[in-house]
Amino acid sequence: MKVLIDTNVVLDVILEREPFVESATALFALIEDNEIQGYIAATTITNIFYVVRKRRSREVALQAISQLLRGLNLCDVGHQVIQQALSIDLKDFEDGVQLACAIAYDLAAIATRNTADFRGAEFVILSADELIAQFSADEP
Repeated sequence: MKVLIDTNVVLDVILEREPFVESATALFALIEDNEIQGYIAATTITNIFYVVRKRRSREVALQAISQLLRGLNLCDVGHQVIQQALSIDLKDFEDGVQLACAIAYDLAAIATRNTADFRGAEFVILSADELIAQFSADEP
């Protein structure tokens, strides 16, 4: 299953944000175990760097980016993705870019902490817990 991981879930892991870090870490464990193929929009990298540098340090931000590049696939954000994001009627343009990436890369779902941010999207939007539950239900 190929899933786009929303920026907020990535930040939950890196910044160990309570009470969300447990679910986000469990989701990343599924990626490490090759149960899920994780994707992020290329623009997520710059957003992550900005937030982590401000909250922690430049060094921590660079280390986090290096780890993300080893464990996740990047969705390019080019002209077509931006055009599609402009036509998507979401409140937050960044969410529109992520949705456009998920569509362009034919991903199965978006994993986010804030499913309401994608309200009205004709796409599978799951919380980290909902996605994890799907894999737990499959176990004997």
